[in-house]
Amino acid sequence: MKKPYVAIVDDDSGFANYLRTFLSLRGYETRSYSRGDEMLASVKQGDPPDVVLLDVMMPGLNGIETLRALKAAKPDLQVVMLSGREQASTIVEAVRLGAADYVIKPDDPEGLGEIALDSAIKNAIEKMRLVSEITELRRQLTDDQDRAFLFWGNSPEMQTIATVIEQVADSDVTVLIRGESGVGKELVARAIHTRSSRKDRPFVKVNCAALPAELLESELFGHEKGAFTGAATTRIGKFEQADTGTIFLDEIGEMKPALQAKLLHVLQDAQFTKLGSNKAINVDVRVVAATNRDLDAMLIRGEFREDLYYRLKVIEVTVPPLRERRAEIHHLADFFMDRYARRYNRPVRQLSPELHELFLTYDWPGNIRELENMMKRLVILQDEQLVVREVTRTARSSVAFAAAGASVRMPNGSIPAEPEDFENDDEAVPDEPAAPSTGSRLADAAKAASTKAERAMIEETLQQVRWNRRRAAEQLGVSYKTLLNKIKECGISRK
Repeated sequence: MKKPYVAIVDDDSGFANYLRTFLSLRGYETRSYSRGDEMLASVKQGDPPDVVLLDVMMPGLNGIETLRALKAAKPDLQVVMLSGREQASTIVEAVRLGAADYVIKPDDPEGLGEIALDSAIKNAIEKMRLVSEITELRRQLTDDQDRAFLFWGNSPEMQTIATVIEQVADSDVTVLIRGESGVGKELVARAIHTRSSRKDRPFVKVNCAALPAELLESELFGHEKGAFTGAATTRIGKFEQADTGTIFLDEIGEMKPALQAKLLHVLQDAQFTKLGSNKAINVDVRVVAATNRDLDAMLIRGEFREDLYYRLKVIEVTVPPLRERRAEIHHLADFFMDRYARRYNRPVRQLSPELHELFLTYDWPGNIRELENMMKRLVILQDEQLVVREVTRTARSSVAFAAAGASVRMPNGSIPAEPEDFENDDEAVPDEPAAPSTGSRLADAAKAASTKAERAMIEETLQQVRWNRRRAAEQLGVSYKTLLNKIKECGISRK
């Protein structure tokens, strides 16, 4: 059985030698370092110990600075702080930064509180063991998700994406992932990371739309104490946390141009400065970005830097919406049904033919995320009719005519003829501008839904207004001509 490895970081060689003897007698493998940067370099080179015994007072990087850098490089690393005196502020800061324990060094090394030190090391090793088990369980879960991702990919588009992931994973090139909200862009990013040589290193996600620009810069790059109002302490940013790993910049299209320039500098030179500092920090980070926005249009409007755009899209992956890969819908539904049935201890059930058909014809504006949440509700509530009503209601409310508010013409350019079996509730129809789409029941939702849902909504509205097409058009928020075209298109007639 491999001996636990304990690293000693202390510039006092006499005390370090005592600790090595103390630890060797208890079956630990030891190695000592006289400076914090030496320990940090060893960890970054891929040689992390099980536990670090770290002196607070050292030349160069002091103990607190070394602790901060070690936890940024390897968040799960167990560090026991050693100090010659008990100082409340230092203890609080060490614990805040993630120290496993804090042991006071006595004046006489031979009188060191062996019980306290031995207990601190054993507790740290046990915590490391538990963290390793949790990490392994998470890895297995990630593998299950990755296998599910490949399993879902039974469409040519997803098979192509899976192939690209395998090809680019082990390189360090930047990847830009495009796709609508909910299609699984983060899953693609994680699949790239877990198949790379960085898989055991941090995967750090940043949602660029979640914070205003001034806070996002601090989130990404960190700040020094006093850099701005409220900056009471020095803070490590996400890039520093992701050092040697992967950073996933979600919603990259929401980043303001000024911050885009700083990101470009990181991509070009692999270094940055914290807010309030002039000191350059070097990082080794693989960047994967994602967006649901049209970056090409943003380039034209000057909202996104062209040089950053081309730096990000060395490899580009576009994840198609679920409506363009309907063959995967039932594989996904079964996967989520099984997942949540096991999680909530509910029976696995088969979808009825009615729900099966609805799922295939529904356009899934929320994509995979919407399907997952729907299956979760089905598992928990065990009421399929609830889901049927929800799908039907959502489809109806998301109906949007192809050109809502605009007169629609037939392929030959003509206005469709008005159905003959309607009462003539209006006189001749003059040319008219499109009705404004603001507040429209149709134009506020997704681009298109199924013909079945369109027809149902139009018929329902016509019945409510006693088949007066002018009033129906007003209620639907479209022009009269558009409604006539849709009536013809859907084959609606008054019974």
